[in-house]
Amino acid sequence: MHTLNVDLGARSYPIHIGAGLIDCAERIAPHLRTRKAAIVTNEVVGPLYLERLCTGLARAGIEAIPIILPDGETHKEWQTLNTIFDALLRGRCERSTTLIALGGGVVGDIAGFAAACYQRGMPFIQVPTTLLAQVDSSVGGKTAINHPQGKNMIGAFYQPRLVLADTATLATLPEREFSAGLAEVIKYGLIRDTGFFDWLEQNIDALRTLDAGALAWAIERSCRNKAEIVAADETEQGERALLNLGHTFGHAIETGLGYGQWLHGEAVAAGTMMAAELSRRLGWIGDGEIARIERLLKRAGLPTQGPALGAPRYLELMAYDKKVEAGKLRFVLLRGIGQAVMTGDVEMGDVSAAIEARCQ
Repeated sequence: MHTLNVDLGARSYPIHIGAGLIDCAERIAPHLRTRKAAIVTNEVVGPLYLERLCTGLARAGIEAIPIILPDGETHKEWQTLNTIFDALLRGRCERSTTLIALGGGVVGDIAGFAAACYQRGMPFIQVPTTLLAQVDSSVGGKTAINHPQGKNMIGAFYQPRLVLADTATLATLPEREFSAGLAEVIKYGLIRDTGFFDWLEQNIDALRTLDAGALAWAIERSCRNKAEIVAADETEQGERALLNLGHTFGHAIETGLGYGQWLHGEAVAAGTMMAAELSRRLGWIGDGEIARIERLLKRAGLPTQGPALGAPRYLELMAYDKKVEAGKLRFVLLRGIGQAVMTGDVEMGDVSAAIEARCQ
């Protein structure tokens, strides 16, 4: 097991990474205020891992209340959030009861938002079971639900007390879901870690075959990058916004097609190529760098072309992006591999051209 720390002063918390950790209730118990916990999971992950987690907690003398949600991005909305609240109230859960999110990014996001809201805040633990959640969404305290007009538009910054990433759960992950997680892994190399990008070019095939050593190293390196950024900029006032490389375009894809049609990582991959193309049009990167990025994303099993929604529709959807400031859309772009920047000094004509160049 490897342990990292997200340094947020009194609200700091550990990230444990290793195989078989779902069975290690002794890692969870010290972070509970009472001997009662509610476990939010979904109808896909629950049958795989819920009983194991509950059994371990029971051995530690902890009562577990399971809350089973429907699976999928389409259910990341108010009605599902209320399902969690209803279950917490039926279970007589108090403010001191700990809520545990067992699942991927959707479960973690909506459970975290429920924890932030219920009785004005209850303790929260992340047990991510997908690659995307283990390397990105479980770390950093972003919680949210979607709105029909924009992804993750309603939410809160609310940090967990613990992240327990069991790498063995990735063996049950469908190949498409695993590839989607690789988009967020590749992102860290692109925005700040050139050495990691180089390593990924050499080891992407090992990752896709679930090589244990390569997986553990890539997850730890990704989490270390994320933890450093969150510690420096918890509420995304500066550097943390760079983690959104590809997301402005990607969220437009998810919203425009309807949530769940493309996986988040797939949309981010296509959005990353749009951001790279825009960077090239600004003269910041060259054809060689574009080719390296595209080649790695393809080898990861990810799309490099977005759906042909039309540039006007993309721009309409992107107007709701959370990086809009004083009515002006800002973009995360690349001045090189490993060097991301935020800028609002972009001509919309160039943005439209970049979108069209990277749409099917």
